[in-house]
Amino acid sequence: MKVYGIKNCDSVKKALAFFKKHNLKYELFDFKTQELSCEKIENWVLKVGIKTLVNTRSTTYRNLKLKELNLNEQQQQEWLCKENLLIKRPVVAYHENIIVGFNEEQYERSFL
Repeated sequence: MKVYGIKNCDSVKKALAFFKKHNLKYELFDFKTQELSCEKIENWVLKVGIKTLVNTRSTTYRNLKLKELNLNEQQQQEWLCKENLLIKRPVVAYHENIIVGFNEEQYERSFL
């Protein structure tokens, strides 16, 4: 299982705590120290949709003033490639599935 996010994000911390509590092995991919490929982002968009992946509540989104640009889905995906911190966190990849965000009930159904 691979967890994508940043260490100091509250949702990522909750996800990691869940995995530790239930003795589930994971690997953390840190957006601040590693660059995510556009191919991976494209694959995620196909699986969950662009609206699920773009974090419109993030500081990065607000600082870049992306709301004012009224981007279409292709442009939003291009921004995710350029600025990985725009991706809603965490993204948990396991087998061929992904889950975006932290929801304890969903995690229990998926991982326990």
